[in-house]
Amino acid sequence: MTVTTTTMPMLKTYPAEINFDREKLAAAVDALLACSEACTACADACLSEDMVAELTKCIRTNLDCADICATTARVLSRHTGYDANISRTLLEACATACQACGDECASHADMHEHCRVCADACRTCEQACRDLLAGMS
Repeated sequence: MTVTTTTMPMLKTYPAEINFDREKLAAAVDALLACSEACTACADACLSEDMVAELTKCIRTNLDCADICATTARVLSRHTGYDANISRTLLEACATACQACGDECASHADMHEHCRVCADACRTCEQACRDLLAGMS
């Protein structure tokens, strides 16, 4: 099943220049939103586990990553008055958060499938952020 988002159609309708490759930008925004959702759901699932006390760091990392990803997606969806320094800083922070969350979730992936799914989403998002950063001038 292919999931269709409104990200690329919205980018195509933007009437002025965008300072990113639109394909990479769309991929990053979609990955950011998917990662935010996965991290939020993983934190919630961790709270339902019998061993919740051992998952405190995972929950905190999930929630931090979810917030950073959601904020980064919102900022990258705005282009009027663009500030490359803000975008770059957010993308770097997001890649760092995704790496940390992916590592933490991966350490629980053998016992909790939701952590495996979340770790995969974090890795995809981290790479999308790094790809977008690499294309910045």
